[in-house]
Amino acid sequence: MTISPLLLPADCRAAAAMLNHGCICQSVDHEALRRVLEGDAGLGRVSYARMLEDRPNLFSDTQVYVADAHLEAMAELIRTIERVVALPVWRERVLARAPAIAQHAPGASGVFLGYDFHLGEHGPQLIEVNTNAGGALLNAALLNAQMACCAGPGGPSAGGETLDADFVAMFRGEWQRARGARPLRRIAIVDESPESQFLAPEFELFRRLFEAHGIEARVLDAGALSWNGRELLGGGQPIDLVYNRLTDFYLESTHTSALRAAYLADAIVLTPHPQAHALYADKRNLALLADEAWLRANGIAEEDCVRLSSGVPRTLEVTPDNATGFWTDRKHWFFKPAAGYGSKAAYRGDKLTRRVFDGIAQGGYIAQALVPPSQRRLLVDGVERDLKLDLRNYVYCGQVQLVSARLYRGQTTNFRTPGGGFAAVFPVACQGEPRCT
Repeated sequence: MTISPLLLPADCRAAAAMLNHGCICQSVDHEALRRVLEGDAGLGRVSYARMLEDRPNLFSDTQVYVADAHLEAMAELIRTIERVVALPVWRERVLARAPAIAQHAPGASGVFLGYDFHLGEHGPQLIEVNTNAGGALLNAALLNAQMACCAGPGGPSAGGETLDADFVAMFRGEWQRARGARPLRRIAIVDESPESQFLAPEFELFRRLFEAHGIEARVLDAGALSWNGRELLGGGQPIDLVYNRLTDFYLESTHTSALRAAYLADAIVLTPHPQAHALYADKRNLALLADEAWLRANGIAEEDCVRLSSGVPRTLEVTPDNATGFWTDRKHWFFKPAAGYGSKAAYRGDKLTRRVFDGIAQGGYIAQALVPPSQRRLLVDGVERDLKLDLRNYVYCGQVQLVSARLYRGQTTNFRTPGGGFAAVFPVACQGEPRCT
């Protein structure tokens, strides 16, 4: 049975909230996590100890509990958005305001869409969508390193032991969408200065995973790629598929000129790609998803309109004409750059200074109705603390592959909070009484 966010049984919410507040045991088996990450398809030359030394708040030591009805509500909202995005009227509207490169329609769909949610008073609320959501492979490893913590119905939200194969199949599926039965020989995992990125260990995990499944793989800086008019070359070797971790979403910098040329010539399969970013991740799309009048005027099914109105917070574009009203009512809004990512330059209205808001008022921002995040209580250095949490759904072709949590303190998600970081998600059924062990 599909459950609308507005009809979630109260016992689901209460049971999960009770566990998140009252069960403060630590669940991560770090020795098991080390074995997973340093295994045959793991970190290779990078040690787990060194990774945590450089990134002490990458993983939280606890689990997060989510009502299984909330998990289903998020999945149903995601399927609804996928139906809307597939409509010609949506594509026409959002691509008209995107850079020209977004008009290029590749065969690939786009790996690792990230749908991020807060758990609000009326159920899950979509905060944003990202097209190169990081952390999936790290979270799959984290699922394989969980000890018993709080007893309740159900295991983790996904089986970590099967996700590696699912992820490889996803990349093979991207290749087959664009190239049919031709063999996939070589993948490049591409970012700007990849060795300096916070999630650089995950690049190495992907490289080893691909090679364990018979696909040659390299981690490369976008600037190290070259285009000879026929092939994209990395380290002198032709590249078949690029796993794109860049935040230059439309390949606009000179650093990505070779990749851009190869992509537009259909010489490589690029995933995710610029059109996927325009269709899903431009923050202005949230305003459109929250616009009931536009949805109904363009023939969106009534059931989908209702689901979107209940699961997407009210979102508006900020312009010089409406900025005064937002400043007056700022404590009820969260402000994000339309082209932003990773919580950069995003602000809670009640934390804004007038100087910063004057820049926002010039345009290029959205205002989203503030949805306070739910919380997880845990022990940090022997002291009980409440950390905020959001939930990330990793999605491919409308199907949720994995749900993970991120714990933090502050205005936005970060990996700087002691005790915070990625956390495994466990569902709580809408029956029975959970208990702490």
